[in-house]
Amino acid sequence: MNATVLTFPKGGIHPPDYKSLTAEMVIEPMPTPTSLELILGQHIGVPCSPVVAKKDKVAEGALVGEVTKGMGVPLHAPVAGTVSNLTESAHPIQVSSPSVILRVNKKEEPKSYQSSDWSGLSPDELREKIHLAGIVGIGGAGFPAHVKLTPPPGSKIDTLVLNGAECEPYLTADHRQMIEHPDQVIEGARIILSILGITECLVGIENNKPDAIAAMSSEAEKQTSAEARIEIKTLEVKYPQGAEKQLIQSVTGRRVASQGLPADHGVIVQNVSTARAIFEAVALDKPYYEKVVTISGKGIARPANLLVKVGTLVKDIVTHLGGTTEELAKVVLGGPMMGFAVSTLDIPITKTTSSILFLTRDEIDTDLFSNCIRCGRCVEACPMGLQPNEIGVYVEASQGENTTKFGTMECFECGCCAYVCPSKRPLVQFIRMAKSQLKRRAAG
Repeated sequence: MNATVLTFPKGGIHPPDYKSLTAEMVIEPMPTPTSLELILGQHIGVPCSPVVAKKDKVAEGALVGEVTKGMGVPLHAPVAGTVSNLTESAHPIQVSSPSVILRVNKKEEPKSYQSSDWSGLSPDELREKIHLAGIVGIGGAGFPAHVKLTPPPGSKIDTLVLNGAECEPYLTADHRQMIEHPDQVIEGARIILSILGITECLVGIENNKPDAIAAMSSEAEKQTSAEARIEIKTLEVKYPQGAEKQLIQSVTGRRVASQGLPADHGVIVQNVSTARAIFEAVALDKPYYEKVVTISGKGIARPANLLVKVGTLVKDIVTHLGGTTEELAKVVLGGPMMGFAVSTLDIPITKTTSSILFLTRDEIDTDLFSNCIRCGRCVEACPMGLQPNEIGVYVEASQGENTTKFGTMECFECGCCAYVCPSKRPLVQFIRMAKSQLKRRAAG
């Protein structure tokens, strides 16, 4: 293990992490509810088209939706059951989305998977397994994993970076998987190295997870070879340490240009949970239909790290954990910095849901925002070196389409600017509005 604590040089913040609520909680399989709602668009790219009809009986792991044209991944049944409807389900960002409703067959025994040797498979065969398993980037926006593992022609990839930072407050799903399944995470890294035809892997983990660092370091030592050199890098606790460009700079020292891609600088980044899912797809032939989700906040009766089936409704999770507290004020899907508040519990878990937070008034800021006081704190905190203050002022003046010069399209909406703003200005929302206006102008 590398004892040096690494970080990125520009900006960043240190919010309270609240990880103690679930950091010691072992991953707990949640009983499957009576029905699941499988959203057909769970990845960046073309949404799935259903390949099932109402009243169809499906087996666990069976294909439910597929993408035949364009970029995307298939969708699978998390359990055996009967299709009860093709309809629309609530979505945290798109309001609603086409979905398949699956009534669960409780009498069917869960499917078991056996490990097999993958070492003789070619990179194309390994990528195809990942594609057919429906794997997307678990720690991000749902980019299809097999596409990310197909670098552009001419790219000279030399390093795989695994993201184990899990820098958002409250979240501990990656943390627990690194503690409980380090062998699978590391083997997943070896599979990715084999696909890319490289030998170097760096795993970045924040130093508020010493147990994960120890477990991953031990396993990396066991599985490291001449074909797969895997090294754990200890990171400073600083948000957004897990953002792709910041992580690359922290562990490799390479700075990815604002409009550039990691592949341009010889790097591919994957989340540690995605690496584990890749292990399951390749070594076990298991589709990606269940995931670890952190359920936290002071507004839930019992916080937990749950292994849940994709398509499980938030309300079923709440029931399983004993309900909410009287102090509940907000429900957020994802982390508190980059997640989305939702107004209903009738919303299903997707492949990219990292956490569900049940926050009380003590945990959120309900103050009204006021005018910009030109203090510059948002500029200092921005890890991309942008000018969030100017973007906000322009948006309020109905000139969001004129904010390109302040770096609007380079923002990845980490929320550092809004967090440090003494005027409580909703700078991320302003930036999203500016992006929308810029995209409309570009579309003509």
